[in-house]
Amino acid sequence: MLHPPKLAVATEYGNAASFWVEYPAGLIDLSRTAHLPKVALQDGETEQAQSVQDVPVPPLQPATQLDIPVDGDRVIRIAKKHSAIVIVDMQNYFLHPDIRDHPTGLACVIPLMNLVPALRAHGVKILWVNWGLTEHELTTIPPSLTRGFKKGGRGGFGSVLPGDFGRLLMRGEYNSELYGPLQALYEEGRREGTDVWIHKNRMSGLWGPQTALGLYLQEQGITTLFFAGVNADQCVLGTLVDAYSKGYDCIVVEDCVATTSPPGGLENVLYNASRSYGFVTDSSRITDAATCQK
Repeated sequence: MLHPPKLAVATEYGNAASFWVEYPAGLIDLSRTAHLPKVALQDGETEQAQSVQDVPVPPLQPATQLDIPVDGDRVIRIAKKHSAIVIVDMQNYFLHPDIRDHPTGLACVIPLMNLVPALRAHGVKILWVNWGLTEHELTTIPPSLTRGFKKGGRGGFGSVLPGDFGRLLMRGEYNSELYGPLQALYEEGRREGTDVWIHKNRMSGLWGPQTALGLYLQEQGITTLFFAGVNADQCVLGTLVDAYSKGYDCIVVEDCVATTSPPGGLENVLYNASRSYGFVTDSSRITDAATCQK
C-alpha cells in the first residue's frame, strides 16, 4: 500500500480544543498537549506558523505518553490516560468451533492475550464491547438486524442454541461470554479495575447519541481508540466509523481483527483505516513500544 510522503513542515490539524500535530520526522502527536507556535497578523489575529520548518519535536513524556509506530513510516504519540482499546465481539457465538468455523478470528486470541497486559501496564483502558441483549431490547431491534441474524427465517436473537450455549446473544448466556482464555483475561482485569465490559445492541457500539460505550468514553475523557475484534468489516468497522465521525482518534490493530467475509473485506477495512479513518499498527509494535518505554 502506498502512503503519502512525510511533510516538509510541521502541521497542525483540528481546533483549539482537539488537535493533532504532525512533524516532518514522521511523528503525529495525538496527545493534544502542545500547539504549534502562532504568528501575529496585522489585524491582531493569529495563525499557525506554517513557514517554520524547524519546529522542534516535543520530547516524549514517558509517564503520560506512549510513542507507537504505525503503517506509512509514521509514529503516533498517545496520551495514556485518554486512550482505550475497544475489543469487539470476541464471543463464543462468533468464535467457538462448536458454533462456527472462524480460524482467522481464533488467530487473534494470542495477540490479544499479549497486547492487553502491555496496555494495562501503561494505564490504557481495556473495553470489551459485546452483544448482550435484554428482553426489552428484543422488542426494539429493527427488522434489518432481526432478519440478518436468522438462518432460513428461523432462530435469531434470543433463540435457544444447541448444547449449553443458551439463548442467542442474550446477557449472561454462555454464547455471549468471551471465547476461551479471553473470558479469564477479562475477569482478571475486572478484578484489577483495568477492564470494563460494555454491552451493545447494534453492529456499532456508538450508533446512537447515548450508547453505553459513548457515555463511558465521554465520562472518562477518552480521545484515542485502538480497535480489535470480529468481524472486522461488520461490528468492528461499524464502531470504528462512528468513532471517526464523532472525532475520536482511531487505530486498527491489524493482527487483532478478522472476518469471515470473502477476500477483500478485511483489506478494505485496513486500507481505509490507514488512509482515511486514522492509522493501522499491530500488536507487536504496540507491545514493543510499551516494553521499551516503561
